[in-house]
Amino acid sequence: MKVKSNIDIAASPLRVSKRRVPRAMSDSGKMKKPDVKLVLLGDMNVGKTSLLHRYMERKFKETVSTVGGAFFLKQWGPYNISIWDTAGREQFHGLGSMYCRNAAAIILTYDVTNWQSLAELEERFLSLTDTANEDCIFAIVGNKADLTDPKALEAEEMEAEEEGAEQPPSHPASPTVLKQVKREDAIALYGRVLRYKAQDERACLPAERMCFETSAKTGYNVDLLFETLFDMVLPTILKKRSENSSPTVDLEECRGAKQTKAGCCS
Repeated sequence: MKVKSNIDIAASPLRVSKRRVPRAMSDSGKMKKPDVKLVLLGDMNVGKTSLLHRYMERKFKETVSTVGGAFFLKQWGPYNISIWDTAGREQFHGLGSMYCRNAAAIILTYDVTNWQSLAELEERFLSLTDTANEDCIFAIVGNKADLTDPKALEAEEMEAEEEGAEQPPSHPASPTVLKQVKREDAIALYGRVLRYKAQDERACLPAERMCFETSAKTGYNVDLLFETLFDMVLPTILKKRSENSSPTVDLEECRGAKQTKAGCCS
């Protein structure tokens, strides 16, 4: 089921995934409250929206540039995760910090065939994450791997075979586009992101596990990316739920509240 809403945060469509769950909406028809937020950041034309379509709808779509932002709601087991797609255009740059507010995970996305798109992550987008959670998880993702990596092309052929297509997609013998961003470059950026966020690198997952190369067109590593992050944000979800349902009472806080009433304790 796909639900569109006219709720307007920069004229954003709302889509709800049905993967892994029979119903994406409750019986009352109300939107379920997200447990955590995941945000995609990156320059325009790196394929952020296409990555979301590939994961949520299991197909590749040629998309136009996102205006402002949009989000999908994903049910992951008993938990609800909102995935925010943000615009890469300069005129919407100021909205980025709003979308990143209280984010539990952020995907910094670049195009493996465009060096500048990697540089923009550090120069223009990293500062937007100042409003994210202190323990926010970061992934560095190079999209459009199908243009440079034969393995990414094989992913589409394997998917076509599984779906029973009569003829698998035809591709050139090998990718012909020059790869401008090496994996080592993404790994180096991941280290700089952790240092910028003042996170202890020894306590974080190694860069080799948090730097991905994906293809929205063929589906290469797309499920791996999102589902790795979903599993990693589960402790954040459980912590929030524990805090919200805690039966304990802070007596000092109660005393302070009482004393401010009429200037004395009741």
